[in-house]
Amino acid sequence: MAPNRTSPDLSYLLDHTSHVLRTRMAAALAEIGLTARMHCVLVHAIEEERTQAQLAEIGDMDKTTMVVTVDALDEAGLAERRPSSTDRRARIIAVTEKGVEVARQSQEIVDRVHAEALGSLAVEDRDALLSALTALATGHLAQPAESQARRARQRS
Repeated sequence: MAPNRTSPDLSYLLDHTSHVLRTRMAAALAEIGLTARMHCVLVHAIEEERTQAQLAEIGDMDKTTMVVTVDALDEAGLAERRPSSTDRRARIIAVTEKGVEVARQSQEIVDRVHAEALGSLAVEDRDALLSALTALATGHLAQPAESQARRARQRS
């Protein structure tokens, strides 16, 4: 009685592989006491002076999640909130020396987990997958569809 599928279930394939990759990443980063969100904040805060709001946008985090993440980084001595050097009204997330070292370690872990996943594919398939996913992420699937839930999240 179920309708015949006319093509592979792209949603399932993307959701499943993303879920498995995230769980493997979480387990690997947990070995050094980080979450993927903490890694994201550290790496992007090192690149240039950024506010908590800017980092939240880069990491696709809501305000509450971002505050909890920065609090955890602060408690671990990896980052701290400081006044901006260019706008005295703004506060930035500054990575400590210890945080820079942990970010280096976490980037090695992230690179290793990604390499392990891609290493399971033939070289030409890796290139094709990355090219296709990049095209989707920057093209047709660059922005989510408007929905009530998404708009409520963006207002908060």
